[in-house]
Amino acid sequence: MDGSVEGGVTVPTPRPLRKLGFLTIGLFDEADPRRGHESTLEIIELGERLGFDSAWLRHRHLQYGISSPVAVMAAASQRTSRIELGTAVIPLGWENPLRLAEDLATVDLLSGGRLNPGISVGPPMHYDTVKAALYPDTADAEDFGFDRVRRLLGFVRGEPASDFSGTEGFEVFSERVQPHSPGLGSRMWYGGGSLRSARWAGENGMNFLTSSVVKAEGETSGAVDFAGVQLSHIREFRAHHPEGAGARVSQGLVVIPTDSATAEQRARYEAYAAKRLPRTTAPQGPGRLLFAPDLVGTSAEIAERLRAQVAFREVDEVAFALPFTFEHEDYVQILTDIATKLGPELGWRVGG
Repeated sequence: MDGSVEGGVTVPTPRPLRKLGFLTIGLFDEADPRRGHESTLEIIELGERLGFDSAWLRHRHLQYGISSPVAVMAAASQRTSRIELGTAVIPLGWENPLRLAEDLATVDLLSGGRLNPGISVGPPMHYDTVKAALYPDTADAEDFGFDRVRRLLGFVRGEPASDFSGTEGFEVFSERVQPHSPGLGSRMWYGGGSLRSARWAGENGMNFLTSSVVKAEGETSGAVDFAGVQLSHIREFRAHHPEGAGARVSQGLVVIPTDSATAEQRARYEAYAAKRLPRTTAPQGPGRLLFAPDLVGTSAEIAERLRAQVAFREVDEVAFALPFTFEHEDYVQILTDIATKLGPELGWRVGG
């Protein structure tokens, strides 16, 4: 493999960016939730017009963000024709895998095979406060580990969900989830931030989403390099995936190009990134979560910083994350600059 040695690690020469995507949380005002959801749909429509390959939705429960990304993707699928639609990610602790498999297959078919469902495992956030509402009879027996993903993957890929099929009266029953979307199983993504999750995703033939948050494992003293940790996850995933180096990985950092931004926007963007910068200097909390700095600047400046990052050199797909709290007009400016300035700086071409 062509590349160079940095810090004792061989890193490849950066490849041209093949797939350009973006990720949004879809915030809304409680007093007018429809407006926020419409804004999200308009942003996805804009993304398609700008040539983005994919649009991804975050998932939030009991908050003022998208709680039902599958429903939003269904709406977006009828207002677009080409752009792929993904989730980053659906926390499976809130879901029944069989029911989710039905919803995903239905929307995938309605979209013409454009879904990229991203999922993760673990107990629901603030589980003790919500478990009585979510699982009133089974709260202490629920399994929030990888077996929950296996169940979903099996149903999506066509494994039996019932031992009964055939005709009963006037009704016909299937032993597997219906509808079945044949290509969906190959477009399932796991959102992981640890070596264990990266390895599991690879062993189970999934695609891998890696974001601006990773788990700093191993060394507990001295400086920890975010990009180095992320690179180790990407390589662990591919080392255990049947497709090896060809296994799909998408990176999701926060980038805020300022090429066409007003002076007021640039100042606000820089203040946003500065406020979040302290959390990137060291692992945070008992989980030792390590955050990547937000990248703010011209597209040329951001491209230079990305090309210098060892993990970015290992991928040719991205889903750049939009900041949570900006206005609709800010997202229009940021997406426009990403598609027309930053993407081409990284070698991406519309339809390429």
